Amino acid sequence: MIRASDVTVVTSGVQILKGVSLVVNPGELLALVGPNGAGKSTLLSVLSGDVAPTSGSVTLGDAPISGFTHIELARRRSVLTQENQVSFSFTVQQVVEMGRAPWARTELADDDDSAVASALAATDTAHLVGRHYTQLSGGEKARVSLARVLAQRADVVFLDEPTAALDLSHQEDVMHTAAALAAAGRTVVVVVHDLSLAAAYADRVAVIANGALDSTGTPSEVFTAERISRIYGLPVDVIERDGRPVVLPVRSGRS
Repeated sequence: MIRASDVTVVTSGVQILKGVSLVVNPGELLALVGPNGAGKSTLLSVLSGDVAPTSGSVTLGDAPISGFTHIELARRRSVLTQENQVSFSFTVQQVVEMGRAPWARTELADDDDSAVASALAATDTAHLVGRHYTQLSGGEKARVSLARVLAQRADVVFLDEPTAALDLSHQEDVMHTAAALAAAGRTVVVVVHDLSLAAAYADRVAVIANGALDSTGTPSEVFTAERISRIYGLPVDVIERDGRPVVLPVRSGRS
């Protein structure tokens, strides 16, 4: 379990997060949604232990996340950030293998080959293993970076906009993989902008607006036309498809 209690983040005098309290349970896929600049990525960084809150606390299991060493955190949670830069000309195989670094010199290092192979298969990147990362397209880089995170095989997975650079098919693949991780008992938090995509796969969604937690609940509970229109400043219709909400912008009168 991950628990954020009254988390506030102030950077350069600007309040980015305002008293956010949130729980994410094992076996759950939680989608963080909200407008640009709402504080979603900052909240993800705080939950993962990469950013210390100005006030409030975050626990991983029963322990403060601030008390874990770097290697302890790396063995408990994996993080996909928006920016995944590789400075040197590593091959795709080498980049994905980096995800196994936390398990070096442990008995779980015996799983390295199978973990890498499974991650490559899940992200449709096995055919790229001999390519240099710096020569890949943006979408290919995003999928290889996700493969590195999957190869880490941590019990908690944080994904910041993993579908942003992907085509329609690979967006579905990524969210399907995230849902499968949760179904297998892992704790998964995903920042995603496509509300219908979030609704299709998330167990719960948390709406962040102006640095505060506006609402949490199932997609059907949270994704109402009134709430989305209010938060995004855009009229929408919400319809149901296969028991899940689909959000459609109202485009009448727009050129």
